[in-house]
Amino acid sequence: MPEPRPHAAGETVLETLGLTKIFGGLIAVNSIDLKVHKGEILSLIGPNGAGKTTVFNVVTGIYRPEFGNVFFRGERITGKKPHQIVSHGIARTFQNIRLFPDMTCRENVMAGRHCRSTSGLFSSIFRTPRQRAEENLIREAAEKRLRQVNLWRSRDELAKNIAYGSQRMLEIARALASEPELLVLDEPSSGLNPRETRDLMAFLQGIIREEDLTILLIEHDMNMVMGISDWVVVMDGGRKIAEGIPEDIYADQRVIEAYLGKEDEDSTAYDVPAQH
Repeated sequence: MPEPRPHAAGETVLETLGLTKIFGGLIAVNSIDLKVHKGEILSLIGPNGAGKTTVFNVVTGIYRPEFGNVFFRGERITGKKPHQIVSHGIARTFQNIRLFPDMTCRENVMAGRHCRSTSGLFSSIFRTPRQRAEENLIREAAEKRLRQVNLWRSRDELAKNIAYGSQRMLEIARALASEPELLVLDEPSSGLNPRETRDLMAFLQGIIREEDLTILLIEHDMNMVMGISDWVVVMDGGRKIAEGIPEDIYADQRVIEAYLGKEDEDSTAYDVPAQH
């Protein structure tokens, strides 16, 4: 009997049905069905070019799918703009860090919080009590998130001047400032050293316990995937080829072949994907 899925009895936070994205004649994502349950860490893995980031870009509104739908807490969000997706409760980071380099760490995180602000143009121009109160709340939220990622001491440093690993954590802090229900992370350990990766794993596991949060991530570091995931979905060539608990995925022959290639009569050499 297969292992039951952790959190499967819980609420479905995100679901994709038949999700398909085509670029020219290339089917980048081919009819992907995906379910992410409340309170879990789900990892989406696969070799380079498998279509993982394209799935993220459709879910977060950067791309519109040719076919299929995306549902968040049961509501269809297919085709909504990225700022609308964030306001619904989905925040993300990127494989290539996208901070505001010439803004301070505090200003970067405050920018992530502004999607929750309600003050209009009039309030901003005339500095009404409501606007000032809201600005104080944004500052408090930024302080909370910077302290969570151990960057409060760097609050007034420009984002471009802090270390690479700190920039990774700053981007996560900015995403968390929007108070998401679903945190979408695209290769968060990319470029980190082993100690920084262990710290990131501990942080993500801790924040899942402490906050009402669900995490969907793409990750190439298999030690991280196996160490923190509740459920793993594997893509290859735009299709979903396997899913299950980490232990089953690690031993799945389809997954091994997707990463290493099938052995043929002429060669026994495999190209192993780079590990960060």
